[in-house]
Amino acid sequence: MQPFAEFDALVVPLDRANVDTDAILPKQFMKSVLRTGFGVNLFDEWRYLDHGKPGQDVACRQVNPEFTMNQPRFAGAQILLTRDNFGCSSSREHAVWALSDYGIRALIASSFADIFYGNCFKNGMLPIVLGTDLVQSLFDQVSCTPGFCLAIDLEAQTVVAAGRDPIPFEIDAERKRRLLGGMDDVALTLERVDQILAYERLRRIDEPWLFS
Repeated sequence: MQPFAEFDALVVPLDRANVDTDAILPKQFMKSVLRTGFGVNLFDEWRYLDHGKPGQDVACRQVNPEFTMNQPRFAGAQILLTRDNFGCSSSREHAVWALSDYGIRALIASSFADIFYGNCFKNGMLPIVLGTDLVQSLFDQVSCTPGFCLAIDLEAQTVVAAGRDPIPFEIDAERKRRLLGGMDDVALTLERVDQILAYERLRRIDEPWLFS
């Protein structure tokens, strides 16, 4: 997993509350567990005017010009700014995979659904919770500032916009360590590989019939 370093990126707004995981990635596209290839169908029902099907060439589809992610000014954005309760409904990890595959590295909202929030950290994505008033102020800045970017410093736990003081955010210390080190669940397990091997050696002595 890619370590999460300090970075400066373009912000794309999604001015909706209670965005559920089926809106993030509709169920018909959950045909793989490879974690890649889902970005083209991120927010599929909002990005396109026609009904999408798995394996369909998106170059032949009707793009919704009103949807923010389709607007040229937001091309290449890596920070998604949204509203309350983002990622609600089902627990599908594919929703995070789709955001990551599209290029999103960080999310800013006033709250996230619990399971979605945890899945972000498992996949190297930083979900940042800020107060409702702060989120609104960022929406205001995005609206009136073409090319609006934010600098995110995970080590310092700050979000910085041009012309304003750094905005602090809270994050669990262990989740912060995992993101900074690029550590997924497998990497966490491998941190204890010596203890695991020692345990297996003892089991071979105490319960040899299990290994015959």
